[in-house]
Amino acid sequence: MTATPTHTPTRVLVLNSGSSSVKYQLLDMADGSRLAVGLVERIGEETSRLVHTPLQGGGGAKREKNGPIPDHAAALKAVAEELAADGLGLDSPELAAIGHRVVHGGLRFSAPTVIDDEVLAEVERLVPVAPLHNPANLIGIRTAMSLRPDLPQVAVFDTAFHTTMPESAARYAIDVATADAYRIRRYGFHGTSHAYVSRETAKLLGKAPEEVNVIVLHLGNGASASAVAGGRCVDTSMGLTPLEGLVMGTRSGDIDPAVTFHLKRVAGMDDSEIDGLLNKKSGLVGLCGDNDMREIRRRVDEGDEAATLAFDIYIHRLKKYIGAYYAVLGRVDAVVFTAGVGENAAPVREAAIAGLEELGLAVDADLNAVRSDEARLISPDYARVAVAVVPTDEELEIARQSFALVQSSVSSNE
Repeated sequence: MTATPTHTPTRVLVLNSGSSSVKYQLLDMADGSRLAVGLVERIGEETSRLVHTPLQGGGGAKREKNGPIPDHAAALKAVAEELAADGLGLDSPELAAIGHRVVHGGLRFSAPTVIDDEVLAEVERLVPVAPLHNPANLIGIRTAMSLRPDLPQVAVFDTAFHTTMPESAARYAIDVATADAYRIRRYGFHGTSHAYVSRETAKLLGKAPEEVNVIVLHLGNGASASAVAGGRCVDTSMGLTPLEGLVMGTRSGDIDPAVTFHLKRVAGMDDSEIDGLLNKKSGLVGLCGDNDMREIRRRVDEGDEAATLAFDIYIHRLKKYIGAYYAVLGRVDAVVFTAGVGENAAPVREAAIAGLEELGLAVDADLNAVRSDEARLISPDYARVAVAVVPTDEELEIARQSFALVQSSVSSNE
């Protein structure tokens, strides 16, 4: 039985359910602090693993459990047990909501949404355009709802931030009736990260989000760029799926669509083989056998030709998008790097900006070499356009949006 809180609950549990994993964080929105973080991976295998770290009161020792976890329901129950062991259980009256990352929300969901049967049905309807992600998101949501049916469950959609794109950016130049019938358009992804980072960049510049135009480069194993004008996304590199756009760890990014027909006719490959090639065997790993930028840079420094070519192709695509989005925005206040590669790979940042001085862009070598978890400028004072590194925090963004929605619902019902 869940106790009744004597004051307004402020905690939000954030769940990111993948096909074989669950990442989670418990945050207190009174001050944005993290109370616990963890990961369940290899769900459904004998080698399942749960790693849990309590952070309340200055932190605690990381705990790890190994052994079979058969499904997501068992995974979330195991998470609940770990949280309960720290006095942070799902039955806590301090828990205000559970926020869920949902990859694809289509055009219908442009904001965080309290989940009900209608929302679940729409997320399920979008499975054909997000077959790797939405099913896992649904499992996580339904399991959490079964554990706490009385608690608001909030969906925060990766695609939501990009719903502000004009039709000229979102539409593909194909037959309109066909596009509409099969929901073919640019949706974009990583939206939670792009929203958070663009706002934090404005704060770094000492301005309101509405006052600045920003190019955000989210560079991880998956990578995407966005053009953000006055706090609103006006273009983004990922499209109908996360395959389009930048060169990624294992994804090709932009490619002539006729390559698929060519592979069918000439190589005799079927749809699943082509899908696997473009999504799992392309990008950096396809070019040089590695998708870890640290290893690629080590090989580049040793004169490895394959790694050097892969790095050059990666940077060439980045420059193209920086230039394209500069043209889309007309005026740019900052270019910002984020996510694993963007935050940590100084050579990527240096190479991506090199040669763009005529656009007002430059990187200070000393500032760029600094490793920090803080948002920071890496451009010299004379640069007309700021270049920044802003660590992304998708979990905090999901928690903020979920808590704000729940609070507004409470206020409107009073």
